[in-house]
Order: sequence, then C-alpha cells, then structure tokens
Amino acid sequence: MAGRFEIHRTADDSYRLRLTDSEGNTVAVSPTFRSLSTLRDGIKAMRENAATGVVVDLRQQA
Repeated sequence: MAGRFEIHRTADDSYRLRLTDSEGNTVAVSPTFRSLSTLRDGIKAMRENAATGVVVDLRQQA
C-alpha cells in the first residue's frame, strides 16, 4: 500500500493535512488550511514537489 493523505478537522473548523507512509507513520503535517479547496491545492502542490524536489543537506560539515 502506498502512503496516503489524511484530512483532519481542527478545533476551529479549519483543516490540517497529514501525510503517512505505507505503515501509518506520519511523514509530514501541513499548516492549517481555512477551506477544503485550499487544502486540495496543498495536496496537489505536495504531490508535484515531492516528485521533483531536490534534496538539500543542511547539516554542518565537520
């Protein structure tokens, strides 16, 4: 099974997105979205960026 996007409603009736891996571990948590349409835009952006994203190692070199 692939990872999945989970939509959660917050206490103030906003929405938050959680990306989980195939074992149910949380990989990423989104900022709060005020509407479902902006949340869907966030999912689209995550899908596009994850497929083409560059890995940048910001650890300090010893």
